Amino acid sequence: MSLTLNLRPTIEVTESQLEQLAHANPNLKLERSPQGELIVMALTGGEAGRRNLRLTGQLWLWNEEAKLGEGFDSLTGFRLPSGAIRSPDAAWVSGDRWQALTEVQKQKYVPLCPDFVVELRSSSDEIDELRAKMQEYLENGLCLGWLLDPESQTVEIYRLDRPVEILQNPDSGEDVLIGFTLNLKGILR
Repeated sequence: MSLTLNLRPTIEVTESQLEQLAHANPNLKLERSPQGELIVMALTGGEAGRRNLRLTGQLWLWNEEAKLGEGFDSLTGFRLPSGAIRSPDAAWVSGDRWQALTEVQKQKYVPLCPDFVVELRSSSDEIDELRAKMQEYLENGLCLGWLLDPESQTVEIYRLDRPVEILQNPDSGEDVLIGFTLNLKGILR
């Protein structure tokens, strides 16, 4: 579950302040809403961490073979066009978009919305908050997103200009991650 610190008034941070907070508090996972509100994400437990490693490992292996772009783990911050700074559990950016960034941009919060994201629900996550986050990605240019829910053993597929589709097993990475299929054994089951 993510938690917006509700100090009165709500704490709003700039990107620079968020970077300073993150460096001073390396054990916290921090995000920023489009309105600049500080969001503190709960650390996951062992089961969620194990599942996330299986997920990112499969994405990494596919990406090493396909060489179509760059994959990112859950500690990578993306500065979305809305001004939000988000860190999906796994993300991927096409090679052309990644190479268009300067070396300085690659070192900071990545100034774009990924082409593909995965959010993996942990026991502390509220499903409605994750669904809202997936919609936020879509509004900022996401091509394909998967919300994995071990509790219901489903995958919600998010695509631009299409209704959300709920599946037991996604067929593929479609035309975004060409040739990628996620083995959900050990992630949902």
